[in-house]
Amino acid sequence: MKLAVLRRSLIVRLVGISLLLLLVVQAAGFAVVRATIDRNARGQIARALDTDENVWRRLLEQNADRLRQGSALLAADYGFRSAVNSGDEETIQSVLENHGSRIGAEVTALLDTGLRLRSLSTPAGAGDFQAAVQQVAPLLASQPQGSRIAVIGGMPYQFVMVPMRAPVVIGWVLMGFPVSQSLADEMRQLLSVHVALLVKASDGRLSVPVSTLPAEPLALLRRSGNPTGELDTGQGVLLARVSPLDTVGGEVQALLLRSVDEVVAPYRQLQVLLAFITVAGVLLFAMGNGVMAQRVTTPLRSLLAATRRLSRGEYDVPLEHLDRADEIGNLARSFDKMRVDIGAQQSEIRRLAYWDRLTGLPNRERFREAVLAATSGQAGAVQPLAVLTLDLDRFKHVNDVLGYAFGDRLLQAVAARLREQVGAPQDMVARMGGNEFAVLLQGADAPAAHELARRIHQSFEEPLVFEDQSVDLSAGIGIACWPGDADDADTLLSRSEIAMYAAKRQLSGALRYDPAFDLASAQTLSLLTELRRAVEHNELRLYLQPKLALHGQPGLAAEALVRWQHPQRGLVAPMHFIPFAEQTGFVRQLTLWIFEEVARLLASQEARHLQLRVSVNLSTRDLLDPELSTRLAAILVRYGVQASAFCLEITESAIMDDPQRAEAMLNRLSQQGFKLSIDDFGTGYSSLAYLRRLPVDELKIDKSFVMGMQSGEDDAMIVRSTIELAHNLGLTVVAEGVETAAILERLRTLACDEAQGYHIARPLPVDDFLAWQARQG
Repeated sequence: MKLAVLRRSLIVRLVGISLLLLLVVQAAGFAVVRATIDRNARGQIARALDTDENVWRRLLEQNADRLRQGSALLAADYGFRSAVNSGDEETIQSVLENHGSRIGAEVTALLDTGLRLRSLSTPAGAGDFQAAVQQVAPLLASQPQGSRIAVIGGMPYQFVMVPMRAPVVIGWVLMGFPVSQSLADEMRQLLSVHVALLVKASDGRLSVPVSTLPAEPLALLRRSGNPTGELDTGQGVLLARVSPLDTVGGEVQALLLRSVDEVVAPYRQLQVLLAFITVAGVLLFAMGNGVMAQRVTTPLRSLLAATRRLSRGEYDVPLEHLDRADEIGNLARSFDKMRVDIGAQQSEIRRLAYWDRLTGLPNRERFREAVLAATSGQAGAVQPLAVLTLDLDRFKHVNDVLGYAFGDRLLQAVAARLREQVGAPQDMVARMGGNEFAVLLQGADAPAAHELARRIHQSFEEPLVFEDQSVDLSAGIGIACWPGDADDADTLLSRSEIAMYAAKRQLSGALRYDPAFDLASAQTLSLLTELRRAVEHNELRLYLQPKLALHGQPGLAAEALVRWQHPQRGLVAPMHFIPFAEQTGFVRQLTLWIFEEVARLLASQEARHLQLRVSVNLSTRDLLDPELSTRLAAILVRYGVQASAFCLEITESAIMDDPQRAEAMLNRLSQQGFKLSIDDFGTGYSSLAYLRRLPVDELKIDKSFVMGMQSGEDDAMIVRSTIELAHNLGLTVVAEGVETAAILERLRTLACDEAQGYHIARPLPVDDFLAWQARQG
């Protein structure tokens, strides 16, 4: 763990990288210096070898001059000439041996004028020397002042030859001595250069008869037998200069060698000193970098500690090192300013996180925390409480018609009225989002919660007035009590909302949570998820409920209905999925599916001769869809069906949610040729003046009034008045909910145009409907 932390340390990285760079530079410098020294040493040795070669050749010439002088003295000796003239071979041999011994010549010979050997004095064995003399003599005769090297028995010999005159040439005196170790030692002592003679005899044998080299380099030279410019002995490098000699009877090469290490040796001490200086510099550099890095990282560690404090929400501790004038001080001051700014922002964020900016009320999160705190009392000290959730009706309509600014003012006014109704300090009013509000009543039971809901409804009876605009308020209120309706705070809030949605659906003002609401909600949610796949898997079925013409009008009529043949649940009733399809907007896909199925039926051969007119229900979302008329027209064109074969039924509430947009869409549909009908007439909020403006052709009396005709005259009066009103406006009337023959006959008496209900026929699948029509004749 410590090793891992050390590897991640900024100090280690800074010092390590700096030292690495320094070592790289020093290594490069060492390499350059070493290469330069080696190059200069080799150049110096090359120049020295030039001098050595000149001196070597000069020593050979001096030796030849000495031999030549000795030969000239012998040739000028009177007694020797006399012996030559008289042919005294014994005297000649004796003189040659004595004179050669006196001047150090190992080989002396007398040749006649024809260069034939007359007498020869050699150290031992004359065979090889005679052949060498015969080879050298012609060459020296042509160059009397020169000398020649001959290889005899693997040893190089230097020969000179002078003429013997009396006064004419009467013979030649030839002398030779070996190029021996003494000559090489002389070169070694004179110039400190190693000399080695590499001899290759005529039979190909190689030898090194003369050498000043130590044993190991000499052995290496003898093994290689191939001299080059450089000889690596393993202990050092010798640079060699090959100087070939003019030789007969073999080849002789003089190797002049100098050691590179000897030349470089004085510089090695300088390199060692430089290495010590480098090591000392690296250590000093490391310590200096460490100190500098420490000065840099210490404030950084302080900043790191400050970030940890900030992560814990501690914004009141100022930073250190604010008095420094360098970049670290600037960073510390900037960070400290950031600390102050973040602290201020966090305070503002906390305020925004728990309070609604528009109304000044606590928001959903703050309300949830209050409910959590209220429900977390210790055992034996549990106090009851109630949560009320309310949602304003038709608030979206207010926003669309009067604008969002007016909607904001409306929400502020609602918040003020709720505060007036909830006066206890321990209670809380909150805005949960949008047009949804909630109230927490601590120590309150169900009757107290219902009493508050009643007061809220009563306060909403007085319209809100802003300048010249008056708005009526209503809301659905859901109530959930603790501990009876839930075991924890989140469940309590959720069930309060479930009760609120149930209250809005039933238009009942306020409802307390009932487990049946929750079960229905969960079941419908599951069905709604599967409904999205029902269209693709062809699970929907088209049903038709006949409409009976009560006065012999031509043609047939029916209302199109949808059923869902679920693969596991069986036939699902419309009331279980249509309302939630409307809430999610999926009802538009259902409407298009029904319309297309009806168009396919009307285009079929079985239905063409029936003159069938089919009613299709439109929802609020259908009317607010600007593409509805275009989509319906495309289906008509695709199947070749006339719009007059359709009657589009719209509820009063669907029209009143957005009257202007609904009226515009109805006008477009009427212009396309569709017959329009107001469904469930008498249960909505429309006025007769507004109804007169709509391009409708039919009114459909709600079944609650029709079925009530059996038990009371009030409902019968409503039905009769509605029929008369519709006829006066030029509209036809359809009564739904006909359950008995008596109701059917009563409607005929009241001049109702059409009727539908279970007494006439239940909704039927398409094939059964066609069979039913056939049975009717």
